[in-house]
Amino acid sequence: MVLTPAQSAFVESHGAAAMITVGPDGVPKPVRIAYRIVDGRIWSSGTATRVRTRHLRQDPRATLFIWDPVFDFLSVHTTVTILDGPDAADLNLRYFRLLQGRPEGPLSWMGSGEHDEEAFRELLIADQRLIYEFEPTGAFGSLRD
Repeated sequence: MVLTPAQSAFVESHGAAAMITVGPDGVPKPVRIAYRIVDGRIWSSGTATRVRTRHLRQDPRATLFIWDPVFDFLSVHTTVTILDGPDAADLNLRYFRLLQGRPEGPLSWMGSGEHDEEAFRELLIADQRLIYEFEPTGAFGSLRD
């Protein structure tokens, strides 16, 4: 599904959402995430050991709830592909460069200071980082025109 131009603009103009997966007990499990648009796709970073990763491996559906502080909101139903192959560190490096607005140079990591690219890659590998890639399957909300 392709989002409408207004929906796409709303998604692109924000960078945080609640990501809602469903646990084995059938209860929705919301968590706050950061995301960015990479090559026209919605990406977020996670780890192999996160509960939401386990949920997505059992059921790849997730909803992103994106809002602004005034009134607008958008719920985007998605199917998630987990990108955790041998290129996962490189994909995460690309994602974190966008997230931090640093196309080159050192990157910050979890309050541990700044790290050059190779040290940052090693941190990503040690943390078992992967990418969640969201494919919209439906959307609804209230957006001012």
